[in-house]
Amino acid sequence: MRAYADAYLDDVVENQGQLFDFVAQTYPDKDTEDFINKYMSSRTRQCIDESQAYVNTMDAKELWEYFVRTEQYRLKPGKALQGFMPDWIGEFYAYYQWFYNIPSREVLEKVPLSFLKKAYYGLHDLELDLAVKKVGEAE
Repeated sequence: MRAYADAYLDDVVENQGQLFDFVAQTYPDKDTEDFINKYMSSRTRQCIDESQAYVNTMDAKELWEYFVRTEQYRLKPGKALQGFMPDWIGEFYAYYQWFYNIPSREVLEKVPLSFLKKAYYGLHDLELDLAVKKVGEAE
């Protein structure tokens, strides 16, 4: 059984990719990795894990505003992830969470961001479901 109805899947995956990309592109002097780690462990992301329609249907900008407001999150100074990587990582994490039906904070434990950044170059050209299965089977 998957984490939530697959009717939400495409939107959640796309929106999370766009969210991570939005943060990286909009705030190039801020630490995208800190944001990703905080977001994936947040109550906001837990609402998506639990298929709460109000949060599941937000677009990237709405999700950013909701996350900052509800979690009182402040970006830390640092360096943003570059290129297509933040978008792909957002999509990967969203699909992985859905496919294996585990809490998002556990996704970070099973597939740390440091690993995913290294694996990106070998995985990002694959179909997303295949990349998720390859990483999941390798654990």
